[in-house]
Amino acid sequence: MDIDEINLDAEDRMEKAVEFLRNELRMIRTGRASTALVENIKVDYYGSPTPLKQLANISVPEANLIIIKPFDASAIKDIDKAILASPVGITPGTDGRIIRMVVPPLSGERRQQLAQQIKHMAEQARVSIRNVRRDANKHIDQAQKDKEITEDERDETKKEMDELTKKHVEQVDKLLKAKTDEVMEI
Repeated sequence: MDIDEINLDAEDRMEKAVEFLRNELRMIRTGRASTALVENIKVDYYGSPTPLKQLANISVPEANLIIIKPFDASAIKDIDKAILASPVGITPGTDGRIIRMVVPPLSGERRQQLAQQIKHMAEQARVSIRNVRRDANKHIDQAQKDKEITEDERDETKKEMDELTKKHVEQVDKLLKAKTDEVMEI
């Protein structure tokens, strides 16, 4: 594995860790209705798990209301069951054609719990990024031992890896701050 491959692989894996965190944070309820709360819920539709956004039109007509209009009315019971089984924590109401979900305001205690959960998720992303750096540094050291690169190239590449790690950890920190501020907003 040459230096460019090591760098590209590491950057790609770090980007994926940040993107995974971004997607996970979108699904955390903040007291405001958002289609992101439900759009990726897997619904057992004719035996295959299908994301809700592929089965229904999801809209937010008010700040505390999510409306789900299934494309196939026969899927409404399956959608209802999937929402109840999901970690969203909101009980849907249905009239046979559409599903309404009223998003209740968060209590102060629940906001604190969510902030801790967000902090934990961000730390997992940081650990993942650091693990990518560790793996890349092992490859760099091995390349130097195999005489594919010089010591100077090894040191320079490790420095670049540290900069790449720092950049991605800063992205995680920005996501953490933004989501925590959003959750703690009253």
